[in-house]
Amino acid sequence: MVYVIFAVGVVLLLLGAESLVKGASRIAAVLGISPLVVGLTVVAFGTSAPEFAVGVTGALTGSTDVTMGNVVGSNILNVLLILGIGACVAPFKVALRVVRLEVPFMVGATLLAVVMAFDGLIGFLDGVVLFSGLLVFTMTSVHKARRERTTTITAQEGAEGQGRLPLAVVSVLVGLGFLTLGAHWLVQSAVEIAQSFGVDELIVSLVVVALGTSLPEVATTVVAAKRGEGDLAVGGVVGSNLFNLLGVLGLSALVSEAGLPVQDITVRVDLLVMAGTALVCLPVFITGHRVSRFEGLLLISGYLGYTGYLILRGLDHPALQSYVGLALSYGLPALVLTLVVSLQRDLGARG
Repeated sequence: MVYVIFAVGVVLLLLGAESLVKGASRIAAVLGISPLVVGLTVVAFGTSAPEFAVGVTGALTGSTDVTMGNVVGSNILNVLLILGIGACVAPFKVALRVVRLEVPFMVGATLLAVVMAFDGLIGFLDGVVLFSGLLVFTMTSVHKARRERTTTITAQEGAEGQGRLPLAVVSVLVGLGFLTLGAHWLVQSAVEIAQSFGVDELIVSLVVVALGTSLPEVATTVVAAKRGEGDLAVGGVVGSNLFNLLGVLGLSALVSEAGLPVQDITVRVDLLVMAGTALVCLPVFITGHRVSRFEGLLLISGYLGYTGYLILRGLDHPALQSYVGLALSYGLPALVLTLVVSLQRDLGARG
């Protein structure tokens, strides 16, 4: 029965996210906002709503490992798997503004969260700082949206938009309702599954829950890539990561009675992997301001390698040490060297 509840929770999350994104997109469309800004705000916040619902629910119910694991796992998955799949489906360009502004902002927010977690707790004041960062980012995006307005709305279009507004609001409210219920069931069933197998709930959150709540981002990125909407795809991923770090972690730390405890293994491994994936965005996006299929395959291979590590760690398998040794000795250096060579070739071609 617990598996049925888990599956229903995932379905409700997906339906809720779709309803929320559609409603929010209709509201934003009336304002004539550019695809990049829509990706960074409406799409990113909408598709991150499952992580938000799961994270806050986990914090309120005391399942803080679910909250932390979901955020960290989702951010790693967003960069490595979602961008990788999108690039393999159809390589897409990256706007110069994203490279100069949003990606450095995301890297900074990631490193800030890692530093905050070094003492083993993301407390109330940390939550205030993180959530304030989300407000700053949102206000900056809205300000840029007003300056980069791409369309002029006529009186007739404005009237038609106003007519569609009630349905859009209903769509948003229905989405929020589905997300809340789905998040509750997903968190409860994930904890039960972890207990039944004797697997730490952090591992379940890093893999299963993170993948389940990131499915909206997967669908959005693949569709955007196929349609040539690179700005929407990249904006959705970058914005989603920022919302997870600043919004989900920030608010969860504010509503949790004792803050968000961070396991030592998370500090030593998972948070560092998350920081590494954020930093990887810089050379990948800079090379030709596009994400190629080859780079997409590299990202996917990185995610598969990390997932393999999590599975061995969760099972406490004796091959874990050998696996880590091979990854650090051969896998990671090969990935870094490939990115460096690709970056050098790109800079040489420009020169």
